[in-house]
Amino acid sequence: MDIRFLPHNLHIENPAAFLKHDPHLKQLARQALIYHSPLLDRIPHHTPGIYTISGGRQIGKTTLLKQWMSELLEAKAEPLSIAYFTGEIIDDHHSLIRLLTDFIHEMPDTDISYVLLDEVTYISNWDKGVKYLADAGLLENVALVITGSDLAIIKEARMRFPGRRGVSGRVDFHLYPLNFFESVRLNNRISPDEIDLLISAGSEDHPILLDHLYEEFESYLAHGGFLTAMNDMAMHQSIQPATFSTYSDWIRGDVLKRNKQEHYLLEILQAIMKRYGSQITWNALAHDLSIDHPKTVADYVALLVSMDAVFVQAALLEDRLTASPKKARKMMFADPFIFHAVNAWLNPCEDPFNEQIKPILSNSGWSAKLTEACVTTHYQRKFPTYYIKAKGEVDIAYVDRKRFWPVEVKWTGQLRPKDIKQIVKYPNGLILTKSKQKGKIQGVTTVPLPLALLRL
Repeated sequence: MDIRFLPHNLHIENPAAFLKHDPHLKQLARQALIYHSPLLDRIPHHTPGIYTISGGRQIGKTTLLKQWMSELLEAKAEPLSIAYFTGEIIDDHHSLIRLLTDFIHEMPDTDISYVLLDEVTYISNWDKGVKYLADAGLLENVALVITGSDLAIIKEARMRFPGRRGVSGRVDFHLYPLNFFESVRLNNRISPDEIDLLISAGSEDHPILLDHLYEEFESYLAHGGFLTAMNDMAMHQSIQPATFSTYSDWIRGDVLKRNKQEHYLLEILQAIMKRYGSQITWNALAHDLSIDHPKTVADYVALLVSMDAVFVQAALLEDRLTASPKKARKMMFADPFIFHAVNAWLNPCEDPFNEQIKPILSNSGWSAKLTEACVTTHYQRKFPTYYIKAKGEVDIAYVDRKRFWPVEVKWTGQLRPKDIKQIVKYPNGLILTKSKQKGKIQGVTTVPLPLALLRL
């Protein structure tokens, strides 16, 4: 093997050394909270094919691969049949073909071999290399697991491998930061039995448990399920300044890598913050910026969406269950912690956790905006998700079972009739509230918001 990759493949010489000295597994072992992603059980262990894992940077894709390697070794897979490569030091598809061809030929004659190709989008024309290897029959007995942080490129490349992906029923996976349920379970301040009790009907009758759940939600609005931020809070009761920089740097770095302008990026991020969760058109946004053309604005936003940094929520065409192309959109960051990391970049300070996050979460207006965005992006992970704009507005309309389900998010102490004038028109509406009691308002069911998010 090329010596550049040996530090990540210590198992070839000694599987025990890999488990003890691999750089990512060593760092993982030092954490207070160690997460076992469900994807580890969903990636086929015994079926050759081309699999993709996409998701934003710094959410643990590399660590996930190393954990998977560890599980393969513990299951007695032949060490020489497993290899990890990082795309960061592979220049182009020619280098990729040479590298993988040499290694596959050196692998022992086993039923299946495993090649893990991390951050593949660094490799120029990587999809041509993978297609060549598949067409040459070199991947016939190989589980090739590819990760990438640019969802658009990964999605486009998938379309170029028809008939070459293998026979597994699922070959594409998306890794997100932990959702609210996963973060509550990992923190373990609420026991598994208590979580089951909260999820079951009638859990509103357990006020102490609900108090703990609301505290967990307050923490989630700070760390957003990002494991580094969660571990910071577990070990230091705050999020370290370097953690904010890590996440804002990848946004800036990935945008610059695509030959975009940093000052345009800054303007667009500032505009998203200024109009957070509000309806906006590309034309109106362009008028507020130095960017001349609405299409340029749309291109930058699309790039941020492809990086899993931003979610654009379109209005719903109720009769077609699709996005309305003519109505304004809402823009929000895909996760509360991304919001905080961007805010710390745009408005530098020495201690973002105490100087920015705490004041924001204690501000009723900003807390409500972050909560609405957090709930919206949780639904977006599972369903096509829109908002309703008619005579009134409904925050979320997700599509499931060939119909839409309207959800209003009210993270305020008091509800006014004008705030719910639209959702009362729908018999299947739901209002998620700050109250710790479920009930009905004008015939619409209300549920404590953290409880609904846990159950989602």
